[in-house]
Amino acid sequence: MRVAGIDLGGTKIQGVVVDEVTDRLGDGGADAVGIGAPGVIDRERGVVLRAPNLAIGEDLPLAALVAAATGAETVRLDNDVNVATLAEHRLGAARGHDDVLCVFAGTGVGGGLVLGGELRRGPHGLTGEIGHTIVRDGGRRCGCGGLGHLEAYAGRRCLEAEARRRHEGGQETALVRIAGNARMKSSTFSKALAAGDEVARELLDEAAEALGAALASAAALVDLSLIVLGGGVAEKLGAPFVAGVDAALQVRLFVPSMDLHVVPAALGDLGGAVGATLLVT
Repeated sequence: MRVAGIDLGGTKIQGVVVDEVTDRLGDGGADAVGIGAPGVIDRERGVVLRAPNLAIGEDLPLAALVAAATGAETVRLDNDVNVATLAEHRLGAARGHDDVLCVFAGTGVGGGLVLGGELRRGPHGLTGEIGHTIVRDGGRRCGCGGLGHLEAYAGRRCLEAEARRRHEGGQETALVRIAGNARMKSSTFSKALAAGDEVARELLDEAAEALGAALASAAALVDLSLIVLGGGVAEKLGAPFVAGVDAALQVRLFVPSMDLHVVPAALGDLGGAVGATLLVT
C-alpha cells in the first residue's frame, strides 16, 4: 500500500508518498492519505474545528473533502504538530525517549506531548497547544485574539506584525527593507540578524525568553526527559537560537539540577509530511 502524507501549513503545503512495505519515498499515487493540519482537530470526524492561522471557517470537514477529491479509501486527519511529533519520536531527535515535548515555531507555535511513550491528545484535542499559553499577562495580541500568548512572541506571523509596527513607529529595521511588502519568511529574520539588525535581535531574544518560560512551566507540570524544538523559525535560525532557548529554560527550571535540555528537531522540513503517513501505517 502506498500512503501520501500531507503537511498543511500556514504558508505552504508539503507532501510525500511512502511505500508501506519498503518505507521508501515514491512518486506515484496513493491508496491512503494522512494529513497534518494546524489548529484544533476532531480526529474521529476528520474535522478542523478551529485554525487561527488558516483562512478557513470553523468545523471544516477536511478528511471528507480530500477523500472526495482523491478517491482515497482512507483519509485520516490530525494536528500538524502532533504528526511532526510522531515522526520525531519514532524516527528523529526524540527516538528512545518516553516523556518528550516537541515544540514547533513556524507561522504559529504548537507542541506535541509524548508521555509514557504515547502521544497524548486529550479529551478535546487541545494537548500541546503551548502556543496559546500565557507568557506575559496583557501582552501582545496573538493571532487567535488572546493577549500575551507564546505565539505572539515566537510565531513568525506575530513577529512580522510586531516588526512592522515598530518600523511604522519610527524604529527602522532591515526586516522591512529585506521583505518589502512581501511576507517576512523565517529566512528574512535570519538575514536581518546576520546583518546586525537591532529590531531582529530584540524580537528573537524575546522569542527565546518566551519559549524558555513556557517550556519551564511545561516541565514543571508534566516532568520531561527531553524537549525538541523545530519549525521554520528554529530551523532557519539554527543552533544559536536553540541554544538561546535552552539557556532561557535552564534559568527557569523548578529543579535546576534536573537533566533536561532543548535539542533541535532532526527531520527538517519534511518531518510533518512524513509524520502524517504514520497516521495510516
